[in-house]
Amino acid sequence: MFDFEILGFERWMHVIAGITWIGILYYFNFIQVPALAAAAADKDGPGPAAIGKYVAPRALLWFRWAALVTWLTGAGLLQGLGILGDAFMLKSSSFGIGLGAWMGSIMLFNVWVLIWPNQKKVLGMVEATDDEKAKAKRTAFLASRTNTLLSIPMLMFMVSSHIIVKAPF
Repeated sequence: MFDFEILGFERWMHVIAGITWIGILYYFNFIQVPALAAAAADKDGPGPAAIGKYVAPRALLWFRWAALVTWLTGAGLLQGLGILGDAFMLKSSSFGIGLGAWMGSIMLFNVWVLIWPNQKKVLGMVEATDDEKAKAKRTAFLASRTNTLLSIPMLMFMVSSHIIVKAPF
């Protein structure tokens, strides 16, 4: 009973953190990026400063920690089920969930290693020249779009993990 309760709580945390992570990912890509472009183009409006100063830092805080909690609880679930190694080694019986776990791992790497450090430059949280900010903006943008593209197949592998998807080899 105790293992079931722990795994149930871990699954609940994984789902809640995952919804938060992917929801904010979609917010950035489908709402904030176009809104910042529109605000910058609107010469009579208030400009994008308020979003960059008040909204983006808070959204990035939730984004990066939700990513970490999602990954840790997912790994904990796989460990609790006794398939963590098999999933990451893409062994036949854990191939589908393993692909999802690898996509989630790539996405976590993108958040913490590419998106967050570069967004700190873009938002002026760390010193950067205009050239460094331009490069950081592009790097963060590409990593975020990559995560958006990976999110759909990753989610499909996660929600269909009860169906055994065997390795094609």
